[in-house]
Amino acid sequence: MEWNLRSCSRKGHVTYAATEPEFRAKLEATTPLGDAWRCLRCGDYVLGTPHAEGPAVDAPVLLRGKELRSAFILRLLAVERWIRGLIVVLLGVAVLRLESTQVSLQKLFDEDLKSLKPFFDQIHFNVSDSATIRSIEKVLHAKPSTLNLIAAGLFFYGALQIVEGIGLWSLKRWGEYVAVVGTTLFIPLEIYELTDKISWLKIAALVVNLAAVAYLVLSKRLFGVRGGHHAYVAAQHEESLLEVEKAVAA
Repeated sequence: MEWNLRSCSRKGHVTYAATEPEFRAKLEATTPLGDAWRCLRCGDYVLGTPHAEGPAVDAPVLLRGKELRSAFILRLLAVERWIRGLIVVLLGVAVLRLESTQVSLQKLFDEDLKSLKPFFDQIHFNVSDSATIRSIEKVLHAKPSTLNLIAAGLFFYGALQIVEGIGLWSLKRWGEYVAVVGTTLFIPLEIYELTDKISWLKIAALVVNLAAVAYLVLSKRLFGVRGGHHAYVAAQHEESLLEVEKAVAA
């Protein structure tokens, strides 16, 4: 996919008239229909007056090439975070509702299990050996204070996912930091899950999360890596007007 053209087709071209003659000559063209200026994003010439004018160093810094691809990936990740956050918040609501109906559920659970015992005997199903049944019993016997703590933890994690999604979608640097920290916090839990029982799904999830953290830290130069934020901004400037000028010269 040509990411530069894709972005220009959605947002429009961006032209800039540099005051330095060496840059201006490379970015301006004269046609029978009038002057045309080279788009800073995709490199195509656009008829009409430029959007802005000034020194080359003040040219607008645009996402181009791999940065546009990176933005697309981050926004897909943001949507995934929003979906996950909504599910977790709904789980928190369900836990609070469980607290208010815990007694009636316990009664229903006990009575139904007793009435279904003949059926379980017929299919040779031992209720006491069922991990699912034991998990349900633990939840039903949990103290209200424990359920409140569980609900609070779910609400916190859901809110963290939603805030993380907002930061990633808006391409804010703080969103990238929140994504790295939030993902890293749960990596020890995923490793602990592997010590209990190894599965390819758990291994794949751990590898994906480690790769996501490494990608964000290295490509976005977080936590001072590869020169930090200053080097990242400088690289973006180099890929704007100067990159277009080099491409035209070539």
